[in-house]
Amino acid sequence: MRNWYFNLVLQDALTEEQDDRLTELASFHDGRINLAERPGYSRFMCSFEAETLTQAIADALSRFEDLPGVLVRSVELDEIALEDNGMATPAVVKSPA
Repeated sequence: MRNWYFNLVLQDALTEEQDDRLTELASFHDGRINLAERPGYSRFMCSFEAETLTQAIADALSRFEDLPGVLVRSVELDEIALEDNGMATPAVVKSPA
């Protein structure tokens, strides 16, 4: 098992109702998934322990079953996440210019 770091980017920013519902869900308050917002944009920063990245993402996505109307647009790994996940190679990380 290892920790995997990734972001779940939402299709739309959370509505006030969704945000209120989120505060009630224990599955979003265990320290493995954290909301980051700015005007018109919401994403969840994730750190999940699993055998594979696919399993970690599936675990994170399963939490959204209790948050109706929230659509995850993409799963993203930034350069830091690629490094933390042991996936940073010249083929997937831009070379310094």
